[in-house]
Amino acid sequence: MDARTIIVKIRDRTTPTLDELRWFANGLADGTVSDAQAGAFAMAALLNGLGDEGRVHLTTAMRDSGDVLKWNLDRPIVDKHSTGGIGDSVSLVLAPALAACGVYVPMISGRGLGHTGGTLDKMEAIPGVTAQISEDKLRQIVSDVGCAIVGATGRIAPADRRLYAVRDVAGAVESIDLITASILSKKLAAGLESLLLDVKVGTGAFMRTADDARAMARSLVDTANGAGCRTAALITDMNEALAPALGNAVEVAVCMELMSSGRAAAPRLFDLTVAQGARALALTGEDEKAARERIEQAIQSGKALEIFAKMVSEMGGPPDMAVDWRTHLPKAPVVGEVLARDSGHVCHVDGYALGLAVVDMGGGRRVESDRIDPSVGLTEVIGLGQRVEKGQPLCTVHARDEASAEATARAVLAAIKIGEAPEPLPLIHERIG
Repeated sequence: MDARTIIVKIRDRTTPTLDELRWFANGLADGTVSDAQAGAFAMAALLNGLGDEGRVHLTTAMRDSGDVLKWNLDRPIVDKHSTGGIGDSVSLVLAPALAACGVYVPMISGRGLGHTGGTLDKMEAIPGVTAQISEDKLRQIVSDVGCAIVGATGRIAPADRRLYAVRDVAGAVESIDLITASILSKKLAAGLESLLLDVKVGTGAFMRTADDARAMARSLVDTANGAGCRTAALITDMNEALAPALGNAVEVAVCMELMSSGRAAAPRLFDLTVAQGARALALTGEDEKAARERIEQAIQSGKALEIFAKMVSEMGGPPDMAVDWRTHLPKAPVVGEVLARDSGHVCHVDGYALGLAVVDMGGGRRVESDRIDPSVGLTEVIGLGQRVEKGQPLCTVHARDEASAEATARAVLAAIKIGEAPEPLPLIHERIG
């Protein structure tokens, strides 16, 4: 086999075989395939697509280009993945809640991308936590605790890591086929039996329209099922922050408060976590209504908090996170409110702009080498449709200096529009699979 023949097939809208795509994926991993060939492959896939069969073939080929975890455990292996949004810290609550309900959750997660926060960055906002751990340590934590939120090792889907970098510089990021294979190759390499996908839609998501989100969700669900993993998706709203906080430590704080005191700390975050947990357990064969009650109980009873704290300790964090988390999380030196300039209802939130405002504060990366400040962010962010009077706070800024705080306040005022009350939007737009 050779790379040129495979690229020509895609150029001519012919689906490569599984063996051909396995060869190509292994070539990406070991360097046999050149950067020029990888770029040509990515552009051909972007322009012509791979088709349903080709998407499954590429996903499994990239999954198998490195280590695929095998588990010898007595209960189902479950995970979830979100396509990303602002204030989306569901994973920090859902993983321990699912573990409390008796399934194992080896959650291989990512770092911040563009305007969205990364689950690993949030975990590492907790002092001492190291999200990059060995496979042996991952197995030990999952077996002993029930869940682990970690980064992929260098041996997980190495073909994807190479193709991802080439896609970026070759202008081929937007291919739905390559996005699908990228997401799923890493997730399925964790040896999952079932997977729940959260596909975001709205101003704070990568997919801004219902049609784009539906196409992404259908591609992910069909491909994962075709690769042998029971999978379903929820298309969920991202026209405002999911939690009332944006930033790493401040989102961890909201999750800790939610697991300590219940739904009132973050109603939208709680409701979506419960919905995702119920659907994930239903994929293992449970009744979804009963599963919903079990997830709620796991959070409200403090069991999820106990498991989360144990996981944090196993990953190098404080041993008393469950009872003393407020003293451990880093705090920004400059804290101030952003006040509304008009009275009315919040009629529009530019989630993309809010996310970038947090990145510009130092809460995310503009380039891969940037160092994140875990303490900065926004809290008490006003929600879409809420009434506000002139001079009342829209949010609280946590910044590292006065200049950053002032710049962020200007960005917030530009991103949150005050006017007539909008029509309420559902938290869950659609279920697929």
